[in-house]
Amino acid sequence: MLKVGIAGGSGYTGAELIHTLLQHPGVQVSCISSETYSGEQIGNAHSHLQGLIEQPFCSLEELVETDVDVLFLALPHGKAMKIAPGLRSDLLVIDLSGDFRIRDAQVFSEFYGFPMEAIDLQAKFVYGLPAINRSSIAGANRIAHPGCFATATLIALYPLCREQWIEGPVFIDAKTGSSGSGRKPSPTTHHPRRSQSLFPYKPFRHQHLPEIKQVLSCTNNELIFQAYSAPMVRGIFASHYMRLSSSRTAQEVRDLYADYYSTEPFIRWVETCPDVSSVQHSNLVDLGSATDGGHLIVWSTLDNLQKGAAGQAVQNMNVSCGLEETMGLQRVPAFP
Repeated sequence: MLKVGIAGGSGYTGAELIHTLLQHPGVQVSCISSETYSGEQIGNAHSHLQGLIEQPFCSLEELVETDVDVLFLALPHGKAMKIAPGLRSDLLVIDLSGDFRIRDAQVFSEFYGFPMEAIDLQAKFVYGLPAINRSSIAGANRIAHPGCFATATLIALYPLCREQWIEGPVFIDAKTGSSGSGRKPSPTTHHPRRSQSLFPYKPFRHQHLPEIKQVLSCTNNELIFQAYSAPMVRGIFASHYMRLSSSRTAQEVRDLYADYYSTEPFIRWVETCPDVSSVQHSNLVDLGSATDGGHLIVWSTLDNLQKGAAGQAVQNMNVSCGLEETMGLQRVPAFP
C-alpha cells in the first residue's frame, strides 16, 4: 500500500483527490493539509465525505514532515515552487498547479504574473500527460500535471501535428464549467452571474497556452486560443478549427486517431459530436470530428476535476509506481 499525502485538500481539486483515492485499492491516505481548516474534520469542508474519512486536516508544515510515498500538491499557483526544493528526492511529487509546466522563465512570468522560483527543479519535472508521455512518466518522481484546457487540446491536436496534417493557424474555442475557477468565489464565478451566461476570458493570454505550444513544438502552426466560462459546473468542451495540408476523408481522420489512441484506456472516439455530460465524473476524454475534405474540426470533452485534475493525477501516480494504469479510476460517467 502506498502512503499518500495531499497538500491543499479543502479545494475542489483536493476534494476530488480525496474522493478518488478513497476508492483506490493500492493506497492509504495518510495526511491531508488545509491552511483554512487545519485541525478540523475533513467533513467540515466537504460534507459529502462525512463519516468516510476520520482524520482531521493537518497543516502544510505537518504534511511535509509526514513519511509518505506520494505527495499530491493541489495548491494555488506559486505555492509548490516554494516547498518543492525542500522535499525528499525519493518522494513522488505530483504538482497539479502550473508551477513546473513551463520551461522558459520569462514565458512563465509573462503568463502567470509572478517570477519563476526553483528554476533548477524545472527540468526534473516530467510533463504528466500519459497519452503522449507515458514512457517518461514511468519511474519519474517529479511530475507536472497538465492544465485542464491543455489536456483537452493536446490530446486533440497531437496526432495532427505529429503527422503534419495542418496548414495555417489552429483556432481553439474552449468552454469550461464553474468548478474550474476553484472554490473561492469571484465576481465572474459567482453562481448568479455564471449560471445563465456564457462569456470569454483571458483572450490570447490564458496560462495554458504556453504549455500547449511547448508540447506541440513539432509544429510551427499558430495557435489562437480563447477560453469561455460556460453555465455548467463540471466539464470542458474544446473545439479546434483548422485547414488541412491535403484533402482527407472522415475515415482517414478516424484511422489517424485510432493509430495514436486505440489502446489508450481513457480516450474514446465517438461517431457523433461529443457531449460533456457523457464524461462527467470520469477520467475519460471523448474525441470526435467533422471534415469537408479541406477543413477539419476536432472536438474534445473531459471532466475538468477528473481528467483535467485529480483523475489524471492518480493516473500519473499509477504509471510512475508501476501499478495498473486504470486502478482506482474505473468510474462510469454519471448519467445527467
